[in-house]
Amino acid sequence: MSELVKPYKRSEKNKKDQVTEMFDSISYRYDFLNHFLSLGIDKIWRKRAVQLLKDYNPKSILDIATGTGDFAIESLTLRPERVIGVDISEGMLEKGNSKLMKKGLEDKIKLQYGDSENLPFKNNSFDAITVGFGVRNFENLELGLSEIKRVLKAGGKFAILEFSKPKKFPIKQSFRFYSKYIIPVLGKRLAKDKSAYSYLIESVEAFPEGEEFTKILSAIGFKDVRFMLLTGGIATIYYGTI
Repeated sequence: MSELVKPYKRSEKNKKDQVTEMFDSISYRYDFLNHFLSLGIDKIWRKRAVQLLKDYNPKSILDIATGTGDFAIESLTLRPERVIGVDISEGMLEKGNSKLMKKGLEDKIKLQYGDSENLPFKNNSFDAITVGFGVRNFENLELGLSEIKRVLKAGGKFAILEFSKPKKFPIKQSFRFYSKYIIPVLGKRLAKDKSAYSYLIESVEAFPEGEEFTKILSAIGFKDVRFMLLTGGIATIYYGTI
């Protein structure tokens, strides 16, 4: 089990409640900060992840930890019949629904409250599942991954996009400086919540990435688990089937 890192060190709340509080507090600037701090590359990463599901032609897609719905929106390029996004932050869902209204997509995507460790769906409900920058926020990683497996149909595919730690020069050194000194400062100034963006870096450091994470996925029961490094290892896509 991975190290349990929480956003607010002085709080006695459990991780799930702290993560909910954190995303509620930054929801109003989340989209801007997400794209700004990643220099817009996060949009390309999502496209790559969704394309890995293309050959399967999924008709029903679940996006877990959907936030404001960016991954769910990108998944529409696969022309599914049903897309549902779930999140534990009502603040993020509110922003996501406003975005869908502005884009005229409210009839194509449904965003709703949903706990990743207790998904409100029956077994074998979806052809494909996506998670963008969300699994490291699970309070119980193995339980959350087991829920993904439970609601995924036999033969269904998943794509998990997550931050990782670059290993090679000069990206390793540049990313370390940017994440340690730039992201927390900008997070504090723009989102008024330095802890949220300090947590981002700490949770990435603690996350069992690469081969270690694929072993966890395989132990849960996923098959053909693979991973793809993006932008020199700043992010990684994990994908497979059941």
